Amino acid sequence: MRRFEAGRTVVRRDVHRTGRVWSEQALRVVADTDEALVAACAPGAEVRWAALYAKARDDGDRSVRTEAFEAMATGRWDLVAAAWQETDLLLWKPPEAWFSVNAFYVPDSDGRRLRNWYVNFEHPTRRTEAGFDTFDLTVDLLIAPDLNRWEWKDEDEYAHVRRLGIVSDAEHRAVDDARAQVLGMMADRSGPFAAADRWAVWRWEPAWPAPRLPQPVPLTETGASESA
Repeated sequence: MRRFEAGRTVVRRDVHRTGRVWSEQALRVVADTDEALVAACAPGAEVRWAALYAKARDDGDRSVRTEAFEAMATGRWDLVAAAWQETDLLLWKPPEAWFSVNAFYVPDSDGRRLRNWYVNFEHPTRRTEAGFDTFDLTVDLLIAPDLNRWEWKDEDEYAHVRRLGIVSDAEHRAVDDARAQVLGMMADRSGPFAAADRWAVWRWEPAWPAPRLPQPVPLTETGASESA
C-alpha cells in the first residue's frame, strides 16, 4: 500500500453509494503506518459540504439536518465551499475499521487543550490518489479527555437514516461490531488510546498552512459533477 508522507495534504471524502460525494475535507498527514493513517486540520482548512448540511451547521438547526438526510436518501444535492472553524482536529483512521477516532482541541490560556475525543462510525478506508474515501454512518461516540466518561451521540438521526435506507442492515451490523470494538479499546487503553497522553498534548505544526482542497471537477454533460 502506498504511503502518504508527513506534511502532505490529503482529502477525506464521504462518498454515497451512488458515487456522489457528500463532503470533502482537506487534511495534513501526521503519520501513515500499518496501524492507521493519522491526519489533522486547523481553522481555515478548506471543506466542501452538502448545502443543507452546511446550513444546518451554520444555523445550529437540527431540523435542517433532517432535511439534509432526506436529500441524501434521494442521491441529489449540491456541495458548497466552507472553512473548518474553531478547533484543531486530529484524526486516527485504521484501514479496515468501521470508525475513526478524532481528537478536538480548543484554545486555552496555555495555547490549546484537548476538549474531547470523538469516534465517528463510518466505512473502512478506500485509498485514492488524493487521500481516502469513506462514508459517515451518522452515529458517534463522545468521550471525555480522561477517557473515564462517554456518551452516544445522534442515535435519533441514526434511526432516521436507517428508516430512509441510507444505512443498510449489513452496515448496521458492522456498526454494532465497531461499537463493541471501540468500547473494548477504551477499556484496554489500546489502539489510539494506548498513546492517549501523547495525543492529548499534540499540537498543530505552526509551519503548516491550513490545507486546501483541489478545485472541483467541472460538471459533466449529464449535469452531475464527478466530485459532487
